[in-house]
Amino acid sequence: MNILEYIKDHTLLLDGGLGSLLQAKGLAAGELPERWNLTHPEVITAIHKDYFDAGSNLVCANTFGANLLKFSEEELENIIQAALVNAKNARAQSAGKQEKWIALDVGPSGKMLAPYGDLDFEDAVALFGKTVDLGAKYGADVIFIETMNDSYETKAALLAATECSDLPVFVSNAYGADGKLMTGADPLAMIAMLEGMGAHAIGMNCSLGPDALGPIVKEYLKYSSLPVILKPNAGLPQIKEGKTVYDIAPDAFAKSVGTWVEQGVRLAGGCCGTTPAYIKALAEELEGVKPRALEEKHYTCVSSYTHGVLFEKEPILIGERINPTGKKRFKEALRAHDIDYILKEGIAQEEKGVSILDVNVGLPEIDEPTMLTEAVTALQSVTDLPLQIDTADPVAMEKALRRYNGKAMVNSVNGKKESMDAVFPLVKKYGGLVVALTLDEQGIPENAEGRIEIAKKILNEAKKYGIDKKDLIFDPLSLTVSADGNAAKETLKAVGILKNEMGCHVSLGVSNVSFGLPQREVINSTFFALALQSGLSAAIMNPYSLEMMKSYHAFRALAGLDESCVDYVSFASTLTQAPAPVSTAASAAVLPEGQDGEGISPLQRVVGKCLKAEAAALTRTLLETKEGLTIINEEIIPALDRVGAGFENKTVYLPQLLMSAEAAGAAFDEIKNAAQKGVEHGCPVVLATVQGDIHDIGKNIVKLLLENYGFAVYDLGRDVPPEKIVEKTLELNAPLVGLSALMTTTVPAMEETVRMLHEKTPFAKVMVGGAVLTKEYADAMGADFYAPDAMAGVRFAEQVGALARQ
Repeated sequence: MNILEYIKDHTLLLDGGLGSLLQAKGLAAGELPERWNLTHPEVITAIHKDYFDAGSNLVCANTFGANLLKFSEEELENIIQAALVNAKNARAQSAGKQEKWIALDVGPSGKMLAPYGDLDFEDAVALFGKTVDLGAKYGADVIFIETMNDSYETKAALLAATECSDLPVFVSNAYGADGKLMTGADPLAMIAMLEGMGAHAIGMNCSLGPDALGPIVKEYLKYSSLPVILKPNAGLPQIKEGKTVYDIAPDAFAKSVGTWVEQGVRLAGGCCGTTPAYIKALAEELEGVKPRALEEKHYTCVSSYTHGVLFEKEPILIGERINPTGKKRFKEALRAHDIDYILKEGIAQEEKGVSILDVNVGLPEIDEPTMLTEAVTALQSVTDLPLQIDTADPVAMEKALRRYNGKAMVNSVNGKKESMDAVFPLVKKYGGLVVALTLDEQGIPENAEGRIEIAKKILNEAKKYGIDKKDLIFDPLSLTVSADGNAAKETLKAVGILKNEMGCHVSLGVSNVSFGLPQREVINSTFFALALQSGLSAAIMNPYSLEMMKSYHAFRALAGLDESCVDYVSFASTLTQAPAPVSTAASAAVLPEGQDGEGISPLQRVVGKCLKAEAAALTRTLLETKEGLTIINEEIIPALDRVGAGFENKTVYLPQLLMSAEAAGAAFDEIKNAAQKGVEHGCPVVLATVQGDIHDIGKNIVKLLLENYGFAVYDLGRDVPPEKIVEKTLELNAPLVGLSALMTTTVPAMEETVRMLHEKTPFAKVMVGGAVLTKEYADAMGADFYAPDAMAGVRFAEQVGALARQ
């Protein structure tokens, strides 16, 4: 039976952990487990067979870390071929009577993607693509992408899977205790993106036990139309009598996971700490349990790399200012390739309260595909708002959609066959919420009924591509009332029919209605209010228009969308203040001098807003009157502290933390270039990823932040033997060493390194971090400090540095 057909009516039982089982069989600290496919095939086969015998329907081959960053092309092919042979042999040898399939297991690359790291998105797609290609070649039944903690890397892996094979693709992400991925994505953001891109099942694995993952499971069950995956750990790791154990026993694990299956989880198994005994207990727990029917959810949603924006009762504001139409200064910026101008426009509109940014860079004389892609990528480095990719060029649209981190709005498609043939395949491949204009080869119908007919035609054509109406938002087009007195009336009528009779979402570019008239904002704001009353879901508008914002806040208060009118009262309190000039939106992003209302200097502000070029320019100006160390202590460190506090309070996410550190780095570079002394004022710090582990994301994040706090960081890289770490610590007399590990199989190497450091360098404090660690685990191995995140590492380094200076 086809596995996707099976999932429709059955719960699919997955396997459990592998690393700890291999360690028990003799896998050495730092040894790559994938090589055991070749050197110990009997061990791998036996473990797979034990899972099949326990009741697993789907077993993941031993390929979690199999990629070209670890192995040569020849060895990679040999490993994947052997891994699938071992799994097939296990399936053949198993006495289990259940349906059985084999998955190519695809884990993270261990590197962070640009702009936050050094791995380009297309290089990541190619990296995963090679692994997927070999998995398909040697007979995998499914591609199982798991333990991904970054939305962008998840997208790269899924894109590789769909482009390099026609196999079903399951995707599982690793969420932290805060309910988000390492780079900030919440469940809704991942659900929107992965559903849009065509994954066949989605969910979560690793990090936490089944109860701790409960809030995330609930989000998936609420919003996902796809089968939901749950592969939790057996609780939290602990060290007892020198061995790693987990705090949830098989029976308790099975009861907890079984409860989630009863509530709708369709694919269930285990991750770290689970064994065939856990899967056997789960199989027994689920015996006779009938799975809940899969339900199509009808939520309309777009997403960024941190969050989703739902189109429900609340009207959505889409900022229109990143568009050259009628904007001389913006056109000049595009011609001059002034990306910073675009970034400031985006930041300024975000501060005015829009939920989505429209991005249009179409000028005849520029390379639109390149510029649009660059603008989208750059904007996502300074704002976490979802973007609306606005272009009539299908080539530009595809390039931007491919690089976009999330599920974008797509502006636009229309009723012309040529348009639908070009746009719908892109939306089917990359996902998106498509703005559908109600015009076709005959133009824009004068009346509402004609526009509704075009909308129905678009709906029917979209259905042929598998695009549901929840992923279409119709624009019935506002035409100028100065040319046709009935224009606004017909548009409003179409809005009402689309929303209230057809159940479709509706968007409008509001300002077109007043073209050619004086005092346009009076017309625009009144039309906006009428459209909202008719059912308008979203408006592309100028957030600097005070009249438009008055209509928006008044409508929310009158429609019962603003509880106790709190937002309206807050907005009204600003009306007595001097309004910002409407024509200078971009300038609002950066204050020219002095302090803003919150006591933040211009340099602190631009560091917080991740504007590297602005940070460098302001630093050059400050160097004319201040010493470099003064700028560091009074400007850069306070700015980083402010962003760091936001990160610690979960109001700022990892990408913003990293990009603000990059902006601070640009300021530091100016100080260094001025040849002023005292730039590095912190103690030396040695960093390394422990032996056998090639995952250096966490280490690199800590390095970047420590350097920007003035520490002299000596990065030994990844897969570093304990002896080398000790040697460098002795050489530098470094008071602090930071160690990182991602995989359970490399924790013993971390323990050995900690032991050796304490023995050979008793003067050095050792901090540890990584996805597999907890404070209790770190304490048990003798570490001086457990860093749950990068900012915690910085705070500890500051303490150590202060003691070292005494």
